[in-house]
Amino acid sequence: MTSNTITNGIIKAIAIILGVFLLLYFLFKIQSILVYIAIAAVISLIGSPIIRFLKKKLKFPNTLAVIATLLIFIGILTGLISMFIPLIIQQGENLSLLNIDQLQTNIEQLLSETNNYFLAHNIDVLNEIKNADLFKNLTAIPNLLNSVIGTVGNLSIGLFSVLFITFFLMKDTHIMENSIYVIVSDNSKNKLKTSLKTIQNLLSRYFIGLVFQITILFVIYTITLLIFGIENAIVIAFLCALLNLIPYIGPIIGGLIMLFLSMSSNLGQDFHTEILPTTIYVMIGYVIAQLIDNFLSQPVIFSNSVKSHPLEIFLVIMISGVLFGVTGMIVAVPTYTAIKVILKAFLADNKIVQSLTKNI
Repeated sequence: MTSNTITNGIIKAIAIILGVFLLLYFLFKIQSILVYIAIAAVISLIGSPIIRFLKKKLKFPNTLAVIATLLIFIGILTGLISMFIPLIIQQGENLSLLNIDQLQTNIEQLLSETNNYFLAHNIDVLNEIKNADLFKNLTAIPNLLNSVIGTVGNLSIGLFSVLFITFFLMKDTHIMENSIYVIVSDNSKNKLKTSLKTIQNLLSRYFIGLVFQITILFVIYTITLLIFGIENAIVIAFLCALLNLIPYIGPIIGGLIMLFLSMSSNLGQDFHTEILPTTIYVMIGYVIAQLIDNFLSQPVIFSNSVKSHPLEIFLVIMISGVLFGVTGMIVAVPTYTAIKVILKAFLADNKIVQSLTKNI
């Protein structure tokens, strides 16, 4: 082996590594667009049966069927949003009827009992609070308002982008598939076609599994809230169940929302005999639902739908969360599944790929 061959090999390896890093950096920069495309692809996948029904049974032209399907999805989204308006109004009424003096007395009593507990352990909590500079972060309020306005703007742009991409994905059903075929050789087209069919099958099963997961949580939450007489139980249960689509972070947010809404639904009643016990029982029901989901529902969904071990999925979601935030955690499982299928088709002889894709 000559020195020129070694030098060329080193240069080629460095170029490949550099190219991979540039590609990853580019994908990182356009992650929001990739998320829009992923969401649009999922919606188009869900809407394809509706389009087929409209075209075959009702004889709709293709474009009209796509528009009608999009209007159906927009109507569903509008209906879901309108479900939460009565909940917000009810919570506002509860807060307006709140006995401020009684609440202040309850809070002072609770703080006193808490401080007495810590004083028994030589910790003066109230003194520490008095010494703390509680106003040093007031400048964060304008930043928070700017952040909220920016979030609303981003959501508007995201919604328009998803609708725009979804329209063309449903109108030209093979546009994404054909664009992928352009970057592969003719010899690899058959492998890619098989991979795409496998990906579509696995992701369809995955999304159906998610529907079952949310339904199970929704039923448990609803029963728990109805037992303890929480107002707007169905809306609260649906919101908390829907938040479970965000892995690991969603259940925490849902728990906090259920905690707050459970307490605010009983405002005006005695704190120690009504509000606190009811809230504790509701949260026990919430924890039981999460245990059922974590140890029964999720393992079944992951193992049977995307053919991946729960620990494998956990690591993928965590890594995606570190790299791409919450959006990365949401799309981690579908993306990882697609990558596994493609690797199996093109690198079937690799031992690592064989180990990861043995169940596919």
